[in-house]
Amino acid sequence: MPSPRLRRVAVLVLEGAKPLDVGIPAQVFTTRASMPYEVRVCGAAPGLVTGGDGLSYHVAHGLSALAWADVVFLPGYRTPDRDDPPRSVVEALSGAHERGARLAAISTGAFALAATGLLDGRRATTHWHYTRALARRHPRVRVDENVLFVDEGSVLTSAGAASGIDLCLHILRGDLGVAASNHAARRLVAAPYRSGGQAQYVPRSVPEPLGERFAATREWALGRLGEPLTLEAMARHAAVSARTLSRRFVEDTGYTPMQWVLRARIDMARELLERSERGVEQIAVDVGLGTGANLRLHFQHILGTTPSEYRRTFSRGE
Repeated sequence: MPSPRLRRVAVLVLEGAKPLDVGIPAQVFTTRASMPYEVRVCGAAPGLVTGGDGLSYHVAHGLSALAWADVVFLPGYRTPDRDDPPRSVVEALSGAHERGARLAAISTGAFALAATGLLDGRRATTHWHYTRALARRHPRVRVDENVLFVDEGSVLTSAGAASGIDLCLHILRGDLGVAASNHAARRLVAAPYRSGGQAQYVPRSVPEPLGERFAATREWALGRLGEPLTLEAMARHAAVSARTLSRRFVEDTGYTPMQWVLRARIDMARELLERSERGVEQIAVDVGLGTGANLRLHFQHILGTTPSEYRRTFSRGE
């Protein structure tokens, strides 16, 4: 019996490519007895590609590798929010997809994928630092900032570099099954499975404000998270009507005042879970969420995990 054809994986290295993002799919799918894949690292043209973080890459293949591949990985790269990839790259990616290849972006590689238009109307994610930039640059993309990766079938996207491992293992699991995926995870000393729906552990749930009109009110509210806080109380402090506060607060932060307060309370709970030994019920009271059940509900909704699991992951000394 002839041996089955190896699955073909292309890793597209763009200018400013991040070394870890390039290395993840190249290493995960490198050919070995347990991995029926062939990997080609390519660029817009064969030769030297200037990468990010002081590294450059000498790639043996050009865009013809995209016409050859079954799966094309797009590693993240520097300043993705400034310029789209060259037209030749965008056309080659579109052609690969039309031919039936899957396109999988790691981190800011989502910008290159979005430039093809293939993410329009679809869910996608990227590194948490760039989710708003992706949404601004490609408003037809349904950017989800709260997940590790998104599988839309023929187009897949992931968050930061470590989430690229999760995405690769997810693809492996679909191609070869759970045993092969777990084997690869052990070889990488990585978690065998993290759901794509798990939240990115961004430093803060509360977003950076786009304006400073209500900075004093936000600071006032942060000092009173353990107390009852209402829209009316915040409006009184800001000396505006509740309607005006709501409208301008969304313009400043992207959230209504009470959505912002909820996320600030979750951030406070995260800090207490990391740095104290208080129980979940007491933390819920301390941050103004009342009960452990209420804290668990909002924690799951915003972070995609439980307070107990979060504490195990991030508690002091781990």
